Amino acid sequence: MAEKIPSWPKVTIRLYDDHNAEVKIAGRSHPVNHHDPRQAAIQLVSERAAQLGRAVKATAVESDGASWPLIIHPDGQVEAIEADSGRGRNGGQKPIWPIIVAMVVGCVLVIGTILFVAVIKPNLHKKPTVTASPLLPSLPAPQVTPDEFPPGNVPPGFTTHAGWTVNIAENTSPAIKPDGTEVAILTADGKVAVFDANGKVLWQDEVPNDAESPVYTTIDGKLVLAVATQDTLIYWAGGGAEPKKIGLPDGAKVQFFGKSPLITLSGTGGAMVMSGGELKAVPNQPRLSTILLAEGDRALMSQYHGPLFWSAPDKPLQKVIPQKPGGAITDKPQQVLAASPDYALAIWQTKDPEKVIPTVHSTASGKVVAVCQPASATDVQSWDWVPDPNRRMAAWGECLINLATPGTVRIQDFHPLSITSPFIYGTIGSKLYAVTPGKPQHLLDPAPVRPWGIAGNHAIIVFASVLYALNPVPR
Repeated sequence: MAEKIPSWPKVTIRLYDDHNAEVKIAGRSHPVNHHDPRQAAIQLVSERAAQLGRAVKATAVESDGASWPLIIHPDGQVEAIEADSGRGRNGGQKPIWPIIVAMVVGCVLVIGTILFVAVIKPNLHKKPTVTASPLLPSLPAPQVTPDEFPPGNVPPGFTTHAGWTVNIAENTSPAIKPDGTEVAILTADGKVAVFDANGKVLWQDEVPNDAESPVYTTIDGKLVLAVATQDTLIYWAGGGAEPKKIGLPDGAKVQFFGKSPLITLSGTGGAMVMSGGELKAVPNQPRLSTILLAEGDRALMSQYHGPLFWSAPDKPLQKVIPQKPGGAITDKPQQVLAASPDYALAIWQTKDPEKVIPTVHSTASGKVVAVCQPASATDVQSWDWVPDPNRRMAAWGECLINLATPGTVRIQDFHPLSITSPFIYGTIGSKLYAVTPGKPQHLLDPAPVRPWGIAGNHAIIVFASVLYALNPVPR
């Protein structure tokens, strides 16, 4: 039978440990993280076989190097091919792959028969009923009360009265939905809790003790609330629906610099993105490039002098060339420094060897979005990039950018800290200022607690592990 099965596509299943494996199908890598990586890998290959409408040949490689030629059918059945007198590299030991899968298939058949006789057959003629998605359990709500905040520490435009307050877990920060309609926190008793702008609890769920601060992000085209732990990415679609949990490879880290989560792998320097509800490796990384962030199922990468690249599973690499700004003397940036959603930062050489042109580029087209005044290359290397989540403004060190115009203003010795519309908060010397590009500067003395964002008409601030939703100054 094996002789009648085409050798294409070439399939290799490589087992790394008790939780991690890799499936390569026609040269494309599919990482597997599962409590039973053998079963998960075979399921993945059988799905490919089902697409082809026939069985496929595969080579299974154990963590000790022992390998076994297999035939995997669309229904998940696995056969071992006799090779080298039936011996693998481990000296004739029986392959475990067909045994495990045979047990699984056998159990499925038995359970399926029982279900058909006991459940399905008696209900064949009943009308179908609509069932709702599973919802989160009801949990004790955190205490939410109004309170007063000390005068003198209030951000401009807001009062000392907090319409609502709630305790949050120590050393965590809130997340504010981009449209300002929700606020998410980690509570002191190990829950994620989501409130509307007026402090009403919308839903809650329990999270592991090592859960990090919540983040609003995009997965598979939908805005979700996500929490990362040491070994799991958890995300909720909202509305009280149960979360999805994705196991992470050992040592992996989740970062949310882009519009979507990017999972960076330890040791290898590679990364993974979310696609179709599962982790997929970022392919085709050019030599000497750095992976910067994720947007949907693709990752943004850059070489030192450019260009930029977008890489997505099962798609060709897309190159983005930064456009040369006026005054630059070379066709390539001197250096691509960083990136954030929609924007990449680069510096360009000028006729003056001590000056560079800091330029903001579109990551979609490479076009120039904003050009800052020439500055010392050494100074620019130390500038912080602080973008507005709503894309209205940004600050790149001393360069303040109105993204709507676009236009730039230079404020000597300005160090941006955060943006909460309509202000860019930063320091000049030891003093805190609130600045809007093109408008007068506001000295804030004494310095207020800087808001995390605006929810409804409330400024969300955190002080001593308490979230305060401050009311605006009456007009």
